[in-house]
Amino acid sequence: MTTATATATVTTDERTLQELQREHGPALLSFLLGLTYGDRQRAEDLAQETLVRAWLHPEAFDDSYASIRPWLFTVARRLAIDARRSRLARPAEIGDGVLAVTPDPSDATASAEAALDVRAAVRELSPEHRAVLVRLYFHGLTVNEAAVDLGIPAGTVKSRSHYALRQLGRSLPGYRPRRGVVAGPRAAAAQ
Repeated sequence: MTTATATATVTTDERTLQELQREHGPALLSFLLGLTYGDRQRAEDLAQETLVRAWLHPEAFDDSYASIRPWLFTVARRLAIDARRSRLARPAEIGDGVLAVTPDPSDATASAEAALDVRAAVRELSPEHRAVLVRLYFHGLTVNEAAVDLGIPAGTVKSRSHYALRQLGRSLPGYRPRRGVVAGPRAAAAQ
């Protein structure tokens, strides 16, 4: 026996593989369609990979098994699980449509336009609501600092901030305040 023959991979012969496909292929595909929630292309790919594994592992055809079907289904199930885990581990892809409508952060025109929209919306607020937002968001005061500055209780600052942000949400298209945010950037640390 030569070294090249000793390192060669032993595989299942072509005729056995054809019989395997003919006898178990439809049941295997049906099983994989269930595991892939009806995704035929993915099920066919997994069935093909299962048959490649059978081709690479001729020991699965030993007479010790009454049928090779349980071996095939086990391999197919494991391949389906691995494929699903692999897909879930990757970040979701973003289509070109989302990127096309996303403003470029370095675009000064878009930033200036957004600033003008915000200023116009803030001017539409009542003087009390505007005073709270100016102190919290533009001056960066905490709720307690704004309350002292305005001479009102901290709870009033919070409620005015809440209602002012709701009004801005109606005035500015696409604006959504984060949940639980009732004050400027330093407010969370100071409370």
